[in-house]
Amino acid sequence: MLLIPCPWCGDRDETEFHYGGQAGVSYPARPADLSDEDWGEYLFVRDNPKGPLAERWSHSAGCRRWFSITRNTATNEIVR
Repeated sequence: MLLIPCPWCGDRDETEFHYGGQAGVSYPARPADLSDEDWGEYLFVRDNPKGPLAERWSHSAGCRRWFSITRNTATNEIVR
């Protein structure tokens, strides 16, 4: 079981959350100029490190707010 620290509600079970993907992925500045290949890369290609990864989470069964945390993908430890 993974306990995720919601900044507003405190530690809660992972079943209360919705995973939102990698944090820090910026929307393209000029999306109309992107090729199909570039769009595909923006939409589907993400880092997959064995170690710390910044992620977006929503407390969907609680306060419904979005926040970012850094989780070690090898151990599931929340590092901040």
